[in-house]
Amino acid sequence: MQADARLERGSRVLTPQSAPSLEPDPELGPDPEEDARARAKFAALHGPALRASGVPERYWDRLLHKLEHEVFDAGEMFGIMQVQEVEEDESEDEAAQEARKKPNPGGQLCYKVIVTNENGLQAADPNSIFLIDHAWTCRVAHARQQLQQVPGLLHRMANLMGIEFHGELPSTEAVDLVLEEMWKFNQTYQLAHGTAEEKVPVWYIMDEFGSRIQHADVPSFATAPFFYMPQRVAYTLLWPLRDLDTGEEVTRDFAYGEADPLIRRCVLLPWAPADLLDLSSSTPEPADEHYQAILEENKEKLPLAIKPAVYPCDHVFKVYTDVQQVLGHLSHPRFTFTQSEADAHILYHFSHLKDYRRLSRERPSVLLNQFPCENLLTVKDCLASVARRAGGPEGPAWLPRTFNLRTELPQFVSYFQQRERRGEDNHWICKPWNLARSLDTHITKNLHSIIRHRESSPKVVSKYIESPVLFLREDVGRVKFDIRYIVLLRSVKPLTLFVYDVFWLRFSNRPFALNDLDDYEKHFTVMNYDPELVLKQMHYDEFVPEFEKQYPEFPWKSVQAEIFQAFTELFQVACARPPPLGLCNYPSSRAMYAIDLMLKWDSRPDGKQVMQPQLLEVNFNPDCERACRCHPTFFNDVFSTLYLDEPDSCPVTRLV
Repeated sequence: MQADARLERGSRVLTPQSAPSLEPDPELGPDPEEDARARAKFAALHGPALRASGVPERYWDRLLHKLEHEVFDAGEMFGIMQVQEVEEDESEDEAAQEARKKPNPGGQLCYKVIVTNENGLQAADPNSIFLIDHAWTCRVAHARQQLQQVPGLLHRMANLMGIEFHGELPSTEAVDLVLEEMWKFNQTYQLAHGTAEEKVPVWYIMDEFGSRIQHADVPSFATAPFFYMPQRVAYTLLWPLRDLDTGEEVTRDFAYGEADPLIRRCVLLPWAPADLLDLSSSTPEPADEHYQAILEENKEKLPLAIKPAVYPCDHVFKVYTDVQQVLGHLSHPRFTFTQSEADAHILYHFSHLKDYRRLSRERPSVLLNQFPCENLLTVKDCLASVARRAGGPEGPAWLPRTFNLRTELPQFVSYFQQRERRGEDNHWICKPWNLARSLDTHITKNLHSIIRHRESSPKVVSKYIESPVLFLREDVGRVKFDIRYIVLLRSVKPLTLFVYDVFWLRFSNRPFALNDLDDYEKHFTVMNYDPELVLKQMHYDEFVPEFEKQYPEFPWKSVQAEIFQAFTELFQVACARPPPLGLCNYPSSRAMYAIDLMLKWDSRPDGKQVMQPQLLEVNFNPDCERACRCHPTFFNDVFSTLYLDEPDSCPVTRLV
């Protein structure tokens, strides 16, 4: 990490500041002016993070001293005590027994951190803030590799988690156990700015002292991650919420920020098992207010009502765009580029517009490449909600069962436990609401992992496709593949939707099996952003005959008809209701979206096997590098269909 941070507790988002870099000062001498300048610099640079974390200002001066001089003095105030479990009192009910035991995270041993200083600890004492070091920091995608390769890491983590491991070399069994147990110990933060890769959440495990601090609903201490810019080091800060006497326990709230009792019960499941089988797992579409809140959160201003723009049939459109693939490949004679946004007839932006109201008032005839409220399609939690209009609370057959982990966590836990009780497959895939390229996307059958991923960034969890239709690669074997179609939305009312006749394919590099869930090349298909990965490419007109050769009972024309039916149903329900409940009917809007999908095996009531399309996501402004390379007229076709209303001369099929 190369940036300082404002840390918001709850979301734990590190936001790089614009303040100048601060080099560590030498040891503060008796000069009061120098001392004051150092404190002022520290407060200016780190004050927003400390305030957001709730760290009282009375601790800031001593915190600066401890950070500058790396003072880890918790051992002078606290001790770790191993707790001997007592025999259960048969007269106690189960709830009382659970409340009494409150086992520490991890293996069978139980630990507590207590105040050992003979004078106790006073919350008003400016020195009552402590640094906790981090024993392990990683991104989930790299965890297994680090455990296997970093000397001593597996031994330390196994000891910290109470896992027996005495071997010289990392064993698969020990690594798997640590990867399973670590969700009882992990904490997280993420950078708010930077590249998409840099925004992927960071997970860390506190050292042996920090990891022994137990949970309490009414904690005695608070903790928060903190990034100290001069040393480029992250710590956890620990400070008291009240005075403590000698022998009192140090506790923190593992479900900090969650007030709802049911949500807290779910969040605490990794440490306090609970049965939610009796809770309904039904997820009806959210209320109208949910969509209004999203509109306000996005700060999107809906347009005024306008009449459709009318241009002469031979009009040459001036296009203003910051999309390089458009600049490099749009060559149709009726389109020319302008560097002046004010002179443009078409605004083709890479980023989302926000103020449609102003544009509709000042320049209603300017055509766009996006629709108001299109996030209902392009953001994964909204896609799942809107799709329920087509399939009810369970969702339609063409979308994997999906839960919003922010708003539907109890329903998901109940559904997971119901499937577990019935012995059904319970592999799931966690995805961020609004990241692409499989970033921060994780496949797991570990309920604790899914619950904890909720803390890092807004996520949905979808049923992982355990029975995908596979494609035989002669050089590899039977692999997963997905398909990308380009759809062109000409208008909402009347709904006018086209699909580009060419589609694109992506393949995994290793034979599929429901194991090695962190093997990227086995379970994912996005290979074109890592130069070290093999990228298998196949044109659609090569794929179709090979597919029909492998699956002679499933002609591609029939499979594609099911795919197109899914597209049609999705856009029908997404455009059926007025904004912000549906896409806005703005006559000057047009849009191109990429829909990624897979095929899975399903059974009809008569027992016949069918290939069921499974829509994965809808992308705004997709990467069209392959489309332009293989089909140089691609953007000419797109612009002719959307802006000239001349689809007949283009390789597109009208769906609606």
